[in-house]
Amino acid sequence: MALPTLAGAMALTLVHAPVAQAEPRPIDKQPTATGYGGAVASLDPYASQAGLEILRRGGNAVDAAIATSAALGVTRPYDGSIGGGGFLVIYSAKTRKVTTIDTREAAPAAATPDLFIDPATGQTIPFTERRVSGLSIGVPGVVSGWERALSKYGTMPLRRVLKPATDLAEDGFVVDQEYQNRTQSNLAILRDFTSSRDTFLTEDGQAPQAGTVFRNKELARTYKLLSAKGASAFYKGEIADAIADTVAEPPVVPGSTRNVRKGSMNTSDLRNYRALEKAPTEVRYRGVKVHGMSPPSSGGSTVGEALNILEGYDLKNMPRGEALHRLIESSALSFADRNAYIGDNRYVDVPLTGLLSQGYADERRKLIGSQSAVKPVPAGNPWPYNGGNGKPRTGGTGDVDGSTTHLTTADRYGNVVAYTFTLEQISGSGIAVPGYGFLLNNELTDFSADPNDPANAPAGGKRPRSSMTPTIVTKDGRPLLATGSPGSAVIITSVLQVLVNHLDFGMSLPEAIAAPRLSNTNSATTTAEQGLVQSPEGDALRGLGHQFTQTGTLGNMTGVAFLRDGRLQAAAEPVRLGGGSAVVVHPAGR
Repeated sequence: MALPTLAGAMALTLVHAPVAQAEPRPIDKQPTATGYGGAVASLDPYASQAGLEILRRGGNAVDAAIATSAALGVTRPYDGSIGGGGFLVIYSAKTRKVTTIDTREAAPAAATPDLFIDPATGQTIPFTERRVSGLSIGVPGVVSGWERALSKYGTMPLRRVLKPATDLAEDGFVVDQEYQNRTQSNLAILRDFTSSRDTFLTEDGQAPQAGTVFRNKELARTYKLLSAKGASAFYKGEIADAIADTVAEPPVVPGSTRNVRKGSMNTSDLRNYRALEKAPTEVRYRGVKVHGMSPPSSGGSTVGEALNILEGYDLKNMPRGEALHRLIESSALSFADRNAYIGDNRYVDVPLTGLLSQGYADERRKLIGSQSAVKPVPAGNPWPYNGGNGKPRTGGTGDVDGSTTHLTTADRYGNVVAYTFTLEQISGSGIAVPGYGFLLNNELTDFSADPNDPANAPAGGKRPRSSMTPTIVTKDGRPLLATGSPGSAVIITSVLQVLVNHLDFGMSLPEAIAAPRLSNTNSATTTAEQGLVQSPEGDALRGLGHQFTQTGTLGNMTGVAFLRDGRLQAAAEPVRLGGGSAVVVHPAGR
């Protein structure tokens, strides 16, 4: 049921457009926009404008989210694209309910628990070698998710929502410093594959420079195929054949010394993939409901458990350092449980009800003292709160750092989408599909390399555990805010802290996003940005026994808030990683 509405490919090079074609220009971006009629917040101004165009043409929040994500596949191709997967959390203004769509990548049917064990040595394959290989590539889910979301909750056909991104890929965009930096950081990998080199690098094998125009004619052609034939064209036919061939025989540049292992994905794996609609996770906190993503995402359960623990404290009236101490400790306890219990619940028993029960959180809260606990802390036993007799588990492994992208959209009727999608590492596997203009993910490295991991070992068809945390908060059945972030496991702690900043500390959404952040994923030290390490709160936390590892940035948030006077407020990062882009259909100040 639709939500209500408002009314052979060419290798890409950096070239000058024909005289008759106007050169693309940079788009100004602002981190906050307030007004009416709909809103988009993303990491990139071209992508936000694509979503805004769809809203202005009568599309709803779902239509705008797909348009924005397709444009991000052009301008932020190293973070998320049709070669990857993700999760959508959707609020319907008509039903006043939240649903989710799981487009997480799936392991090929031939995958086994020892996927990342070298058969020649019996040892774990080093991470870099696992990543840059066919072994790491999961069946992409983004396009299947677009189809499912649009068919049930959108109002426009795929060809219409892909039009802005198709034009963007064909006409080009002006490279910014972040795009140049991301290309540069993966230059050695991209140079080792003929397809990646030809698609994403200049003719002399360099990163496109900020201020130059970049066009991806290959991706434009791919989007046109999807527009003409529908999402099924990705999973059957020439695109599916090309993906399977790339995984089986990665197009390594002759003479490369990189050991690139082959994967087992075939066309039947692609043909059998389906995006899945699921009920969201839900917890009550400070008089609101926080809706998140269920397994295989660990975002909803980990944020939910942490909030349930924090529910027992009056954070608002505590000294800020003491409040952050409790946030750190609740995060560590929740991550211990996440690592032990969360996986693809079609393959393993996940005590989700127990993990999200207030009774279990009350039990875990008793472990928090006035000083920092010795970490890592052990996982608890949620099974008694789950209505079953499952066995307690010890902690599994956590995630490695990765890169992702998040966008948030809303329309004039109050429909909202929080959408996080990814390739895993920056540029994923680093292997582009020849002739089609997109990189393939390395999401299978989100599985544990330990074949005996009880929750997150590889298996055929299984989806690896994720940290993606698209989140929608409602109050009295209506949306209050939606948010999310990139950043691997740091996604969870970033979302948790923004929620606490807003719901407990009374910050506006832009203030909550801009505030300095910290992150503890059950480790001995807490990672924190300079602004927090060198603050009075940082001094107070050190006095409570916390140790810090300073980092440049944590997360890259976007969100939309629904203000009391009826206005929408789109918010993105003002500074982190060059800042994001927030737009509204009809701007209006105070």
